[in-house]
Amino acid sequence: MKLGRLTLIGLMASAMLFASQGEPKANAKKAKKGNGEIAQVVKTGNEASQLLLKTLGGQLKQHMKKGGPADALNFCAMNAADLTAKVDKDLGKNVSIKRITLKPRNPANAAEGDEKEVLEALETLNKNHVRLPRHLVQKTKDGYKYYKPLKIGKKVCLKCHGVNIDPKLEATIAKNYPTDKATGYKMGDLRGAIVVTIKK
Repeated sequence: MKLGRLTLIGLMASAMLFASQGEPKANAKKAKKGNGEIAQVVKTGNEASQLLLKTLGGQLKQHMKKGGPADALNFCAMNAADLTAKVDKDLGKNVSIKRITLKPRNPANAAEGDEKEVLEALETLNKNHVRLPRHLVQKTKDGYKYYKPLKIGKKVCLKCHGVNIDPKLEATIAKNYPTDKATGYKMGDLRGAIVVTIKK
């Protein structure tokens, strides 16, 4: 498991926090500008991820109340990808959003490349009982990536993602998602993350 990059990000963030102490004015201004840019990235990432969570979560909750886990599952199968695409479009051309995971139900949500490395590092931390940050910011060649970790925080999530899933629901999952890997979770497990890509 590669923790080097994440550790480096943490050290760099710590260095930025103390960058203005005892530095020449030019370097202090540069550090202040960098911190302001990161703050704007975090603001954009927070707003975008909350919009997606509200859009998906609100409707998922309604379907759970209306028809139970089977109705909620069918809603996800038919609408989650389209609703995510709509939110992505509404955010504009310089901001994009998606959901990623190491154990995808929908193969389109499988984490790859550096995003997979970040999730693997977060999963290692979570399994070692390290409290995860609310978000991470990663510098890219043309902007930033904002990550919002998603954990299993409600018991109702385990009805579709847990260990002892109702056999009828299991059959519905298999029908809608033949390559499903998104089961076997417990409370507090890392489910995945929302990634907001922000171009300069």
